[in-house]
Amino acid sequence: MKQQTIIITDATSGIGQEIARHFIKNGDNIVINALNPEKLNQVFYQLGAGENLAMVAGNVSDRVTGIKLVAVAVGKFGSADVLVNNAGIFETKSFLNVDEAYLDRFLDINLKGAFFATQGIIPQMVKQRDGVVINIGTPLINRLPGGGPAATLLASKSALHSLTIQLAAEFGKHNIRFNTIALGTAQTPMHGYPVDSIAGLHLLNRTSEAEDIARMVYAVSKSDFVNGTIVIM
Repeated sequence: MKQQTIIITDATSGIGQEIARHFIKNGDNIVINALNPEKLNQVFYQLGAGENLAMVAGNVSDRVTGIKLVAVAVGKFGSADVLVNNAGIFETKSFLNVDEAYLDRFLDINLKGAFFATQGIIPQMVKQRDGVVINIGTPLINRLPGGGPAATLLASKSALHSLTIQLAAEFGKHNIRFNTIALGTAQTPMHGYPVDSIAGLHLLNRTSEAEDIARMVYAVSKSDFVNGTIVIM
């Protein structure tokens, strides 16, 4: 498979870091991003600080950060082939207790971050006539089982799924593919609690590991004909 340049948002822990590690192991060039520059620098060295690795600190909900990510990818590696919109948060709160600041936080991270990072990379992908954008979503976009209090989470992630399918239709003619990998419960630091107890929510009756997700992201990124798809894990 050809060497690609991969941009990964929020790549400093759990899924994002494992995705970066998997691509590096397979010989690709990586640009990692996170909001915290100290943590980003630490992970940069944990991943080997090699010539095929670069980093850009910044808030992806700020449009300028997406532009910087692409500039670094093209400037150092010559292309920007894959964007993995991994930045996201998962929390629950009663709908009646959600204030504007709480809602804005979810929309900023779960939607605006992906929106503006994608907006930043599409001109380069159009120029290349090739590219893949992978959003990290959730299969729980209609409701949380048992009526759990997750309206804010589901609203932000549902919008991300819609964005995926619309952009697949809009930019497919430029050979740019958009897909969402919809994750159930995974063994990652973000969840912050033992997740084996809810393994029954998955058809395999087990929760995923970060390595499982990284392999799926890699497979989708290397496909030339998968577009407008929601991959449920």
